[in-house]
Amino acid sequence: MIIEPMHSPYRPDPQIASLGEKIGDPVRAANFPETILRFRNDRWAATVGLDGYDDAAWVRHFGRFEPLPDNMPEPLALRYHGHQFRVYNPDIGDGRGFLFAQLRDGHDRLLDLGTKGSGTTPYSRRGDGRLTLKGGVREILATEMLEALGVNTSKTFSLIETGEELIRGDEPSPTRSAVMVRLSHSHIRFGTFQRIAAEGNEALMHKLIHYCLEHLYCVEVSDNAAAQLLELAVDRVADLAGSYMVAGFVHGVLNTDNINITGESFDYGPWRFTEKWDPSFTAAYFDQSGLYAFGRQAEALHWNLGQLAVALRLVSDAPPLIAALERFPDLYQQSVIRRFLWRLGVVSKGEDADKRLVEAAERAMVRDQIPIAAFFHGHRGGRTGAFASTGADQAAFEDILRGYAPVNASDDYWASNPVCAMLIDEVEMIWDAIAQKDDWQPLYQKLAHIQGLGKALKHEG
Repeated sequence: MIIEPMHSPYRPDPQIASLGEKIGDPVRAANFPETILRFRNDRWAATVGLDGYDDAAWVRHFGRFEPLPDNMPEPLALRYHGHQFRVYNPDIGDGRGFLFAQLRDGHDRLLDLGTKGSGTTPYSRRGDGRLTLKGGVREILATEMLEALGVNTSKTFSLIETGEELIRGDEPSPTRSAVMVRLSHSHIRFGTFQRIAAEGNEALMHKLIHYCLEHLYCVEVSDNAAAQLLELAVDRVADLAGSYMVAGFVHGVLNTDNINITGESFDYGPWRFTEKWDPSFTAAYFDQSGLYAFGRQAEALHWNLGQLAVALRLVSDAPPLIAALERFPDLYQQSVIRRFLWRLGVVSKGEDADKRLVEAAERAMVRDQIPIAAFFHGHRGGRTGAFASTGADQAAFEDILRGYAPVNASDDYWASNPVCAMLIDEVEMIWDAIAQKDDWQPLYQKLAHIQGLGKALKHEG
């Protein structure tokens, strides 16, 4: 469930140039008044050979955006369209970010370094192209927690405070500014394909499909490359949907321009973790209809895959695309069960038995109102009796759980450490310490706690 960082030398590989000039527009980063390094992810920097930079060099490349050696000579703001809350919008693209560099990691994956808050682009519309420091801190917390919980997520690579005062309607203003860099397995979005389809550019569509298959999925291209790509994307996105559920995570804005072709989760705005197993829980205050509620995320991601299929119709017949989409529900259910057992730390007993276990767990969490993080922590390795008072559904779940063997007999972490959750009150507390006292210790302490959880899950899973 967790992709471990693997050390690698620096290996630049700017393959995006092979897609031609219509994939994006050359841009420049804003000239920020200050560049104060607040976070650098040396654990993942080592996977792409960039951990050796001292802080001054780090700031030059990821605050001032001096090009990396033998990499992209200038950043690109990528072009795309997208359905935003299921309304098609052709007037979007990278409005406050750009693709800065491409390089290989220790697993030989082609990874992108992309920005958020780096200044205006041709797609900024009326925005200022900036990122609040709070938004950057929230993204660090989201990506670190999701990585620990086995979700395929982008990594927050760098956060640099930039010394500007920003006005925002959804938080106290003026507020502090920052520029962030993400390490991602591609910034090619479903909306990228939608834009190319809307323009009727068959040649670019073929080129983009081949790029994704050869450089991102690393497979030999079949006779129907479009259907092949959709099959692979369905596999990855169904697993992403399952991972969100088992993590108790609500992305908040699952628009087609926020879903990438490798099924890697990214772009964290109004995200939240739900404390209880509440299918109606929403993260975004503007999601009035609950379109992207906790229990509807699989539906949303399946719908998004359907829009990708519509775009791929430019170069493919419908039947193989429909066949690929029809695989989603079963794949999603399999992912939920597999990941549920992984987080519980127990050995599978087969599809039917595992399904009964998961259904019983969901009933217990809902009816007995047990917080998700506490539920998994207390039952890790098949343990029972962790909760002083339990209802009938919790008791029924524990009866089933007793028939499961632990993956690993060790339970030292789970017995000696507090539950590691990521609820909104703690997120706000961490930010308040920074905003009021410029105290970053609560953030760093929380990151250490999260990484401890990730190590325990990896070691015993």
